[in-house]
Amino acid sequence: MFSKILIANRGEIALRVIRACRELGIQSVAVHSTADTDAMHVRMADEAVCIGPPPSPQSYLSIPAIISACEITGAEAIHPGYGFLSENANFVQIVQDHGLTFIGPTAEHIRVMGDKITAKETMKNLGVPCVPGSDGGVPDLETARRVAGEIGYPVIVKATAGGGGRGMKLAKTAEDLDEAFQTARSEGKAAFGNPDVYLEKYLSTPRHIEVQVFGDGKGGAVHLGERDCSLQRRHQKVFEEAPSPVIDAETRARIGKTCAEAVARIDYAGAGTIEFLYENGEFYFIEMNTRLQVEHPVTEAIFGVDLVKEQIRVAAGYPMTFKQENLQVRGHAIEVRINAEKVPAFTPCPGMVTTFHTPGGLGVRMDSALYGGYSIPPYYDSLIGKLIVLAQDRPAALARLNRALGELIVDGIDTTVPLFHALLAEEAIQTGDYTIHWLEEWLETAQI
Repeated sequence: MFSKILIANRGEIALRVIRACRELGIQSVAVHSTADTDAMHVRMADEAVCIGPPPSPQSYLSIPAIISACEITGAEAIHPGYGFLSENANFVQIVQDHGLTFIGPTAEHIRVMGDKITAKETMKNLGVPCVPGSDGGVPDLETARRVAGEIGYPVIVKATAGGGGRGMKLAKTAEDLDEAFQTARSEGKAAFGNPDVYLEKYLSTPRHIEVQVFGDGKGGAVHLGERDCSLQRRHQKVFEEAPSPVIDAETRARIGKTCAEAVARIDYAGAGTIEFLYENGEFYFIEMNTRLQVEHPVTEAIFGVDLVKEQIRVAAGYPMTFKQENLQVRGHAIEVRINAEKVPAFTPCPGMVTTFHTPGGLGVRMDSALYGGYSIPPYYDSLIGKLIVLAQDRPAALARLNRALGELIVDGIDTTVPLFHALLAEEAIQTGDYTIHWLEEWLETAQI
């Protein structure tokens, strides 16, 4: 087992990894920018190294600075968390070239799944159902028109290196395609340095269902059910739950088995998430995230496992501690992402947190790096906390979430907590009857 791990991240996910290290008896090293000198992950780690000024490219995205921090502290492994360098194949290769261990999959797996065209081709060959679309990249507008005519409108044009909703443009009719094609290419080049795009059939009323998988890197893998992440705004997840209200046990076992077998065949190591659009009883692969997800706590809750500890164990060469037959769903879990934003405009709201009080009680978990007197810097993602609840069934989980939100106090800044109070009063949320388009349509008229 490792004796010291460096966490190449910040905020609540860095704190999450530090806690797992402490329970495993492993020393932790925090890295931070000058803006995060007083951050909780810096205070909680056994050691901390300042790696640069506030802008991410000069600190949290600076590979030389992170490698240097490992050499200075004697850390043997790096946990990337999510975001930043977590899915950067070049970073993984450099880590390995310096004799360090990357806690996650191989550079090759990250590279393959990071390109959406290659990922789709790989998954199709592994027997995972995919959305109808182009067989690969679409080099020009003439080809785009031909493919769109074959699969039928509406279609969505996607940047091959896209993510977070960028480089995705909808063409409802043939008249819309020219602009959608050019805009997606421009956004892909500007955001990711890659103008390549591909086409997919646009599903009008899908849900966003993702399957958690975990591999040992030696041909063994399991699935840990699904998460429903259909409540999204601008392709950003807001409210996640497990299991999904619309997936039964038989369907869960079927799609889970397909996903586990797929990652086992490529000797995948560590945590991964295979994301689908789900419509009319059918699953359509959209992408694979080769890292820990923001919403991993709902899976941990219903299965009673610690995915971060498992990541560390597998990276150190130990076998997985669970087998498929031991993984049984128990209860229902919901996570809401709380951002430092002012609703309904969702404008960022950095600043001083004067009071911070977390909810408690049975089945309540709060993952956050806030504390009273902490000043949220304006340089990073606005996510400030995740409130997770677990109860025996979905109605009880919704009631527990409502209660827990009422106990949460974050004074000094605006947060998205009012959004969740309003959502919980909606019949569609109570019944679980919504699609990936529901939240944005509701926000157009909602009074928050």
